[in-house]
Amino acid sequence: MESESFINSPYNTRQDTFADRVVRGSIVAAGGEVLAETQFDWEGEEYRNYPYGNMFAHVVGYDTHGKMGLESEGNFQLLTSHEFFLEQMKNQLQGEKNMGDTLLTSLDVRLQSAAYYALGDNRGAVVAMEPSTGRILAMVSKSDFNPNTLAQDWDYLIQDESNSSLLNRATLGQYPPGSTFKIVTALDYFRERGSMEGFSYNCEGTITREDYTLQCYDATAHGQEDLHSAFADSCNCAFAQIGMDLGVDSLRSTAESLLFNKKLPLDTDYQISQFSLDRESKVPLIMQTSIGQGDTLVSPMHMALITSAIANDGVMMKPSLIDGVNNAQGEEVSREKPESVRRIMTAEEAEALKGLMTEVVDSGTAYALGGRDYAVAGKTGSAEIDSEGNSHSWFVGFSGTENPDLAVSIIVEYGGTGSQSAVPIAAALFDAYYYG
Repeated sequence: MESESFINSPYNTRQDTFADRVVRGSIVAAGGEVLAETQFDWEGEEYRNYPYGNMFAHVVGYDTHGKMGLESEGNFQLLTSHEFFLEQMKNQLQGEKNMGDTLLTSLDVRLQSAAYYALGDNRGAVVAMEPSTGRILAMVSKSDFNPNTLAQDWDYLIQDESNSSLLNRATLGQYPPGSTFKIVTALDYFRERGSMEGFSYNCEGTITREDYTLQCYDATAHGQEDLHSAFADSCNCAFAQIGMDLGVDSLRSTAESLLFNKKLPLDTDYQISQFSLDRESKVPLIMQTSIGQGDTLVSPMHMALITSAIANDGVMMKPSLIDGVNNAQGEEVSREKPESVRRIMTAEEAEALKGLMTEVVDSGTAYALGGRDYAVAGKTGSAEIDSEGNSHSWFVGFSGTENPDLAVSIIVEYGGTGSQSAVPIAAALFDAYYYG
């Protein structure tokens, strides 16, 4: 039998020979809803049907003009048949194809729908996953496309550089993290000092070092702050000072321990996040980097992994979209088990970050997520992207702080502050998870 890695390779030109013997199997959501299936036209020709259209476009992918998403990741399973052997023998004698296996995914239609409609007409991405297992429950990217009409739309889609509709922004998007990076800076502070206590800073709304001035949002003067209030208020001045105190080597070490500049444990295409401070970096860049600006770039999926690890007591789980495989008759072929990748922080460090992130919701920039039947911890971010003050809107966080249930990572391009655009999307996701 051909190896799975060979069959799944996009460079394998022999994939069509498997399709000559097997009708490509279906892809289904965790609740059994069909996300992709093979149907036949009036001439008996096969074609792929995607019942939800644009909603699952990037994560399920397509099987035209190459393969993307789960259509690529699960290609081996979809082109393998475990039908009852007598049925396979009958089909072979009659010159008919066997039915391919069904790919069972972790995707939750309810959460995917909530994320898709909450993101609306904005460009951006949403990732939602279970911290304790790594199962991805929702993955949305916009601008998007309709996989049912991909063949007709292909020329337009590959030429439309302004929207980049074929790009899965969740895994391939590269964005400045904005104030969500203060999670990294705060963790570095804890590692250097052994506590989140003892920090004191008087924020006057701006901070100037070596003729470079950095300001808090709207130049707001936060006054006397400890680390908890500085994190909750997302005080740029305080965290710029922390970054300068910690130094380049320390910040870089902590960032790389969280897999910046490293490979991510993903089975799909992704971009490696970038952290580029070095000993040649000047003070202005150190200040900018400490608050998530500068040259640092990260994907929404990477921020989801970091957030999930914090929720999971410091252990990063391997993110997964495939729960298992059934044959065409619904009988189990295989099941996947949760797999830990590594411990990226100690349980004590994770608990300290949980405390900071809880205060962001209790009294800080994500206050709109408070007052519900469930508790939320998180961090907002506003990543400035041009000289006119436009910014991307970020939120990362998790619900069920005592026993975390759902971790989310959200970016809205040109969405303004995190509380303005990303937080309402998080609210829609959490509400859909708990209230249906």
